Amino acid sequence: MRHSIRGRFLLVSVISVILALIMASLVLINLFTRNLERRIDEELTGHINNIAGTLRFAADGGIELPDRPVDRRFHEPYGGLYWQVEDDLRNRQLRSASLWDTSLPLPNDDHETGSIHRYHLAGPEGSDLIVQERKIVFAAPDGKRAIRVAAAIDASVLLKASRTFMFDIIPYMAALAVFLIAASLAQLTYGLRPISSVSEGLDRIRARKAERLSGTFPKELQTVVDAVNRLLEAQSQLISRARTRAADLAHGLKSPLTVLFNDAETLRERGEVEIADELVHLADVMKSHVEGELTRSRIAGSASLRSSDAELATSLKTIVRTLMRTPRGEQLSWTINVGDGIAVEIDPHDLQELLGNVLDNAVKWSRSAISIDTQWQDARPVLVIEDDGPGTSPDGLSTIMERGVRLDLKTPGTGIGLAIVRDIADVYDLSVDIENIDAGGLRITIRF
Repeated sequence: MRHSIRGRFLLVSVISVILALIMASLVLINLFTRNLERRIDEELTGHINNIAGTLRFAADGGIELPDRPVDRRFHEPYGGLYWQVEDDLRNRQLRSASLWDTSLPLPNDDHETGSIHRYHLAGPEGSDLIVQERKIVFAAPDGKRAIRVAAAIDASVLLKASRTFMFDIIPYMAALAVFLIAASLAQLTYGLRPISSVSEGLDRIRARKAERLSGTFPKELQTVVDAVNRLLEAQSQLISRARTRAADLAHGLKSPLTVLFNDAETLRERGEVEIADELVHLADVMKSHVEGELTRSRIAGSASLRSSDAELATSLKTIVRTLMRTPRGEQLSWTINVGDGIAVEIDPHDLQELLGNVLDNAVKWSRSAISIDTQWQDARPVLVIEDDGPGTSPDGLSTIMERGVRLDLKTPGTGIGLAIVRDIADVYDLSVDIENIDAGGLRITIRF
């Protein structure tokens, strides 16, 4: 994943979405809790005001509450909602039935008369209570008197409500996470589509189906596309100039070689046959090397630089037709079993150079027959060329494709034909195997 832009973006998106939703959930739970606390505080304040509004003083000056709050939780033992009224002066206390046999241990701290004092207390059965207390001054028969009115609620109500809310929003947050991650993936796919277009364009260039990147690209990628096109154009110009210079060099050497041949004939006419033969031999070697290097200069620098794919049968027919017209080729029996429509990823010119050198070698050494056949291995074409010549020694098999190696110095040649075959095979990653045939002859197997 660390080598994939898509994987990196997806990982960051998943982590970001999860963290964002966790923080959002915490914020929502906190907001819910705060609002619930506010509602609870308002409820407790309302109960205190209702209780304070119904307080009365008996004839003896004691406090009494004729109209008690009607909320059923006040009447259920340990019902979770409690009230308590204390008259510190008379040491008199009224409390809700829900407190049963307990009372609220209101602290003896001073706070402003009339204001709400909020705190937590330990309640019945070890519960935690949210308590609101208000000190109110009443006009009693014997004068003004401060009465403490308190209302309390079990804090577990707040905790349970918050927990319930948390579990309620989890499925929605999970669904939202899936949606956001899917949206991020869709956005990423759409955003990376132009990069895929660039990759497809480069594949078409490599397959020689196009010469440059074309189409409409985002401005962020357009500069890269323009740079690649400039690089392709510069590369094409460099290759063209290199081939032109190689051709110019070869043509420039042809004239001096022609002069050497003429000088050799002149020497032969003067009777200096040995020197003439030596000059002719040297000129032939130089001419063969020049033509070989000129051939190499026309070979594509890499498989991706080929002009197009080649059709195997078409290239073979062209070469065989030419070789059959030579004096040596006319004397041979040709067996060709190559079907039409077999395309190979080699430049057509390079394929002709490869097949031409292989078949020229077969014509040179064959006694009477040449066989050309195609096979298939792993859905890939395999070309098998056999001759009925003398074959070669085991040592010769290992060196036959080396540059300048000639296994028979009596036969005309420069020893670079199969070396060119090896060069082309290296460019296109072909497998070329050479072996002796038991019945006599040589078999060359080319796996495309």
